Amino acid sequence: MKKLLLGALYLSLAASIWGGMFVVVKVVIAVIPPVQLVWLRYVTAIVVLYFLGRSMKISWKIRRKDWKMLFLIGFVGNTISIVTQETGTMLSSAQMGSIITAATPAFMVIFARIWLREFFTWQKILSVVLATSGVVIIVIDPDNLQIASIWGGVSLIAAAVTWAIMSVLLKKLPSDYSSVAITFYAVCVPVILLAPYSLWWLTETADWGMLLTWNVWGSVLYLGIVSTAGGFILWNKGLLLMDASVGGLFFFFQPIVGTGLGWLFLGETITELFWLGSLLIVSGVVLAMRGGRQNEDQEAEMHFVK
Repeated sequence: MKKLLLGALYLSLAASIWGGMFVVVKVVIAVIPPVQLVWLRYVTAIVVLYFLGRSMKISWKIRRKDWKMLFLIGFVGNTISIVTQETGTMLSSAQMGSIITAATPAFMVIFARIWLREFFTWQKILSVVLATSGVVIIVIDPDNLQIASIWGGVSLIAAAVTWAIMSVLLKKLPSDYSSVAITFYAVCVPVILLAPYSLWWLTETADWGMLLTWNVWGSVLYLGIVSTAGGFILWNKGLLLMDASVGGLFFFFQPIVGTGLGWLFLGETITELFWLGSLLIVSGVVLAMRGGRQNEDQEAEMHFVK
């Protein structure tokens, strides 16, 4: 029971941190554009992850055949997904960002079937339909319907889909690798790819008067240290203490915190259609996770019989 309570605490903190991340992004994105914000966030995180790995004395070795997959994970997940996430949050709202990206587990069902050959069940199919319907309802909500918010919704959908792809691709890596090492190398990809444009922006067009304010640097440190490195550590520690299918349910603290903080600090409105779309997304992801848990139980029974 103590392990379950600790696991629940770690997972709740991680998801809550990620919920607050959308509000921070919404504030700082007015000063630092999405691409440069992602780069600064990961430059900060990569330093923390390096010293964390050193202190844990992890193995940094990666087999030659796995470098291609690791690069793909860093490119799709840590580069495309996070840039589209920050762009979508800039063009829409913190609450829309936290809710739409919460549909990621349902999108994973599709890609798990394509690349991992996992079987479709009626629960998985229905989960995708529910989550997709919820996303569409939120994006086309007439009370918030603006050109900017439509493109923001599209960007956030792209972020959720690409993060789901990355999550499935991660399962193709051997389980004996350190999760800290995998994250470190995956983060190196956007740091390298986005460096030329980000450094040009810093030297040519950045407003250093605004960049050097405590609000901006505090936000960057939050995104790099607390949200990226800290959230990652808490989430993985929590998953070690309970089943992944159950632990995934704590991901819903992200949209709850993101929506609440967006309403409290940014004055964002919460419409009826937003609640309806959120309910559909929550229902879809819960159904997907219940289906996954049943599959795990069935596999365990088959293993026991053998």
